[in-house]
Amino acid sequence: MSSFAARINRTRTAATFAMAARARALRAEGKHILSLAIGEPDLPTPDHVIEAAFGAARAGDTKYPPIAGTEALRAAIARKFARDQHLSPPPDEVLVGNGGKQIIFDAVMAVIEPGDEVLIPTPCWAGYLQVVDFAGGKPIFLPGSANAGFRIDAASLDAAITPRTRLLLLNFPNNPSGAVADRAMLEAIATVLRRHRHVRVIADDIYEHLIFDGEYLAFAAVAPDLADRILTVSGVSKSYAMTGWRLGFCTGPRDWLRAMTLVQGTSTAGVSTTSQAAAVAALEGPQDLLVERCQIYRRRRDLVLTALAAAPGLTCTKPEGAFYAFPSIRGLIGRTSRTGHALNDDDDVAEALLEEALVATVPGSAFAMPGHIRLSTAAADDALAEACTRIADFCNALH
Repeated sequence: MSSFAARINRTRTAATFAMAARARALRAEGKHILSLAIGEPDLPTPDHVIEAAFGAARAGDTKYPPIAGTEALRAAIARKFARDQHLSPPPDEVLVGNGGKQIIFDAVMAVIEPGDEVLIPTPCWAGYLQVVDFAGGKPIFLPGSANAGFRIDAASLDAAITPRTRLLLLNFPNNPSGAVADRAMLEAIATVLRRHRHVRVIADDIYEHLIFDGEYLAFAAVAPDLADRILTVSGVSKSYAMTGWRLGFCTGPRDWLRAMTLVQGTSTAGVSTTSQAAAVAALEGPQDLLVERCQIYRRRRDLVLTALAAAPGLTCTKPEGAFYAFPSIRGLIGRTSRTGHALNDDDDVAEALLEEALVATVPGSAFAMPGHIRLSTAAADDALAEACTRIADFCNALH
């Protein structure tokens, strides 16, 4: 039997899902695992959204959908982009996908040839590496640092661009650091890109409604002269607690959207009609829940920061948005846990925390930034408090 395609060998399961699977397995053994591995809201999908999906199904809206999305949803998304991003796309410049991840997959597969370079600021979501590797592209990392607030340095960006560069991936608010883009950074990036007309941009703004410090700015609105190269991505998963409904969307230049629609039509075709009806209700219904839920996540961020301050060896930059904490664990390196785990890197720390403290986190190496761990702060307050207590106890017991 012949071997599998090369793309299979260069693609790996995301560490977030791998750690979550390990946590579930340990729970099945009867262990009291607290999992902070997955960035998934514990809050419920709003009732009116569920009712809209139910009503659509009962009304017979269960047939094959258009590949790019239903007319009703694309129109609602166009209004949402005008309301929240200060963009004004017509509905036919909107594409609906099976989650933000498929939108990014469509976008990368539409423009990347084997060997093309994709600039990815770090730390970065592991899914970017998966899709770039799958497409045969070459990820080029732009190193970030806590001292710089995990923001992008324009000079470093300029120096990294080559004739083979095809894409720049932006993700603000950022997963995993929680960094928020300010206007000065986005304008500096725009200045660089004006000198490099061959570089496209994916602006993954999935956490746009989860900002605690600063303000949300859409890159395409800050630099409208670059709009013919910018794809703006969002969805309902994080803001409306609809991860399982699998619905993301984007707007951008027509030629890119046409190519992405072809990719999507080849892979999954359209998105569940009931999910699309639910998304219309989410986007067109009451929006005050966004503010209420953002306040909940802000409180949880503060809870975690305060609790982690009691963990010797950890230092955590204050997240400005999203729902993660990304503490440095460099103060733990070279030490040994209570049961004899040698902590040589962030993988060792995450492994020991899971086995000894029964807390699932994700090593920073999964986000192209070793020396950290990521904690999701989208869990309930009591679970976060108990998890942080266990982490502090683990750190205090090191020798």
